Amino acid sequence: MEHLINRLAQDWWVFLIRGIAAIIFGIAAFIWPGLTLAVLIILFAAYVLVDGIFGLVYAIRNRARLQHLWIWVVEAILGIAVGLLTFFMPGVTALVLLMFIAAWAIVGGVLRIAAAVALRKQITGEWLLIAGGALSVLFGILLIVMPGAGIISVVWLIGLYSVLFGVLLVGLAMRLKGVRAEASNA
Repeated sequence: MEHLINRLAQDWWVFLIRGIAAIIFGIAAFIWPGLTLAVLIILFAAYVLVDGIFGLVYAIRNRARLQHLWIWVVEAILGIAVGLLTFFMPGVTALVLLMFIAAWAIVGGVLRIAAAVALRKQITGEWLLIAGGALSVLFGILLIVMPGAGIISVVWLIGLYSVLFGVLLVGLAMRLKGVRAEASNA
């Protein structure tokens, strides 16, 4: 498992890129809350698709070293599928879009928590992955419970989620970068 941690630490920048993308998306949602639903759909689809592709590339690249490869692959494929569905079905109603987003957030969050639990004895700071997963699950549940909220509220909720999740991913990336530095100095 030490090798897995070193591999994660070597690719710390992948988590950094994913975190920065989430933060940028979240800030854009706050700056332009009056975006049309079509633009929001395209922005969300692009973000989820890119996040899923980066996740899948990471999983494939490290398949020989990842003991719980399926968790990484399922999360990545889920992101790619939701991104593609959103791109190819832009006329979908806001409620259906919210359910796509909610399902993606809940399943992805559960998978992140499962990954953190599986790695808890091998890494420190796994709470960042657990917190990110819990935040995703909470976000998905809020979307299901409050589907009638105005689109501006949803944009702000998506923006807040994206910024917080991005900050957690950047924190995880910095933690992994530190592990890499410690391993280089040893």
